[in-house]
Amino acid sequence: MVIPTYNEAKNLPHVFGLLPDDLHEVVLVDGRSVDGTVEVAQALRPDVRVVRQNRRGKGNAMACGFAAVTGDVVVMLDADGSADPREIPLFVDALVNGADFAKGTRFAAGGGSCDITRTRAWGNRWLNRIANLLFGTRYTDLCYGYNAFWTHCLPHLELAADGPAHDSKLWGDGFEIETIINTRVAKARLRIVEVGSYEFARIHGQSNLNTWRDGVRVLRALVVERLNRKGTEVPAPAPEVVTRAHLAPVTDLGESARPAGTAPVAAIPMAMVPIAVVPISSIPVTDLPGSDVPVAAVPLAAVPPSAIEAADSRTA
Repeated sequence: MVIPTYNEAKNLPHVFGLLPDDLHEVVLVDGRSVDGTVEVAQALRPDVRVVRQNRRGKGNAMACGFAAVTGDVVVMLDADGSADPREIPLFVDALVNGADFAKGTRFAAGGGSCDITRTRAWGNRWLNRIANLLFGTRYTDLCYGYNAFWTHCLPHLELAADGPAHDSKLWGDGFEIETIINTRVAKARLRIVEVGSYEFARIHGQSNLNTWRDGVRVLRALVVERLNRKGTEVPAPAPEVVTRAHLAPVTDLGESARPAGTAPVAAIPMAMVPIAVVPISSIPVTDLPGSDVPVAAVPLAAVPPSAIEAADSRTA
């Protein structure tokens, strides 16, 4: 279990309270929290392994955590309470039944969200379409970070935890890490299985997610990974879907465990979010870009006006 944290002291009691009792290890990767996150984690779970990340960003945190794991299975879990640790058996079941990589999804049977905005859902579906066209996959939720995989997948991810320690972010240190992981397991032809998962709202604090900035980073990651192909060029097998039938319904999942005001509310029907199909030939790909060079241009005319109006009326 790898949990990246930055000032999550108030959320850890809830998250740790729902972790399975038989976990081999919990690796907490802290990004220099100033609210006592590490001390709270150690008080709640004395056997927690604390790793200090050497740069900023979720990507660097995950790379540092992956380098520290000693078990056979890695589970990626956010510390803000948005992901339910009681779903971990579903991910492990998928791995035990033959998957190399179990990919969480809010958009398949058993999944959902009470936190995603229409803008984010619309953008996610755009990015799914582009990723699936580029890599021959059938991902339904590219930007969801609740995943699990066997440690034999780590060499295929090629995520280096070393490098200069400083306050800046390098490419791959940010939110784009999830896209990089998803594309690299696909390029390695690992067996990918999607697992329906429900996303709750963050319990305490504010998210570091910026819809537009991080969306551009994800799009850039897709193009960079496509240009940087390695190994076989045969697309990965299409993801399958595993449902959460043996878990309690999502409406029963947090009534007593979650603090007041964070229980699920009506989720946005994902089928109601418009998505325009953009032929991949209409997206010009240039040479491997630098941080200040656009990598792809999506024609605005391809975006339905209703989608733009919905996006403008909501905040991320």
